[in-house]
Amino acid sequence: MERQNQSSSLTCENLPSFLSSFVDTFVDFSVSGLFLPQLQQIPQQPLQTHYPSPNRLVAIGDLHGDLEKSKQAFRLAGLIDGSDRWCGGSTTVVQIGDVLDRGGEELKILYFLEKLKREAVKSGGQLITLNGNHEIMNIEGDFRYVTKKALEEFDVWAYWYDIGNKMKSLCHGLEIPKNPFHGISPSFHRVPEEFSHSIRARIAALRPDGPISRRFLANNLTVLVVGDSVFVHGGLLEKHVDYGLQRINDEVRDWINGSMGPRAPEYCRGRNAVVWLRKFSDEFAKNCDCSLLEHVLATIPGAKRMIMGHTIQEIGINGACDNRAIRIDVGMSEGCINGLPEVLEIDRNSGLRVLTSNPMYQNKNQYAQAKEGLGLLIPEHGPKQVEVKA
Repeated sequence: MERQNQSSSLTCENLPSFLSSFVDTFVDFSVSGLFLPQLQQIPQQPLQTHYPSPNRLVAIGDLHGDLEKSKQAFRLAGLIDGSDRWCGGSTTVVQIGDVLDRGGEELKILYFLEKLKREAVKSGGQLITLNGNHEIMNIEGDFRYVTKKALEEFDVWAYWYDIGNKMKSLCHGLEIPKNPFHGISPSFHRVPEEFSHSIRARIAALRPDGPISRRFLANNLTVLVVGDSVFVHGGLLEKHVDYGLQRINDEVRDWINGSMGPRAPEYCRGRNAVVWLRKFSDEFAKNCDCSLLEHVLATIPGAKRMIMGHTIQEIGINGACDNRAIRIDVGMSEGCINGLPEVLEIDRNSGLRVLTSNPMYQNKNQYAQAKEGLGLLIPEHGPKQVEVKA
């Protein structure tokens, strides 16, 4: 009833401001109206691939549709308060990709991250998000790892997006809304009829130039350099560096915005792709190609380490190749291994440390403790004892 009363008070004159404030205000994600469309595209800002070294840098691994674990990771690093508002000050945060798949709160996380980006900027901080292989897969229409709950979430999005477009179409002078379902088949081979609408909604939202992919994923970076740290979801090879890190970011953005066809660029596909590579993230240090990593880092001026997600580290965040390869995907999502949240912190003065929610490394006076000696964490012959920073 309350929703009906809100709608009845709208006019064509106040519709744009209403929809904008509706999305920005109800950040608890319990209101389905969050998924109303924007009336105006967010202005496209030039992508920035290289950033100077901040006083404090935090890296967060794969989130995979688990909103609560995502919030736990941000709280662990002191980035959000009890009301889920940014309190990280001037901290620079990098989320390494793979927000999509395996969990049922993908859209909620996308809106949550967008909200934090806006709040961080106001405090002098910043949140930078990357594309992972699961973002690339979904934009291409590969839904192998989608859950039933996630499909239901996109159904809700499609419902409200349709209502928003119908409201816009009633207003003289507003641009006629584009039908996001245009060209999408009403049914799919081997897909039960009960899921057809959900699949159509997901395709419509996430395909190149789709409303969700354009709004949230196009502005993601695929490769990032912050100070002496290189961030990428899977890994980089020399050929990727030679091709151009800025060029990769620009082309992936153009593809997501719909100007390069349905298939992702070649360097985003296959086992040696920037979002799929595992040469530096194997569970065992002896299997990591450290000489190749050294060579790649040498081609990026000032780079000391590569920080990656993509490959779950059951022992937690760890370093290989003398900490030149830092692996931060701890499988924290309930849809993965339900791992305990951990984040990587790089402090200009004190260096690298891991903040963990693992009670093994906690005391009763602190929620998050730091695990020291990243190089000790890689299991050459099994996990070794790790000291706890007081």
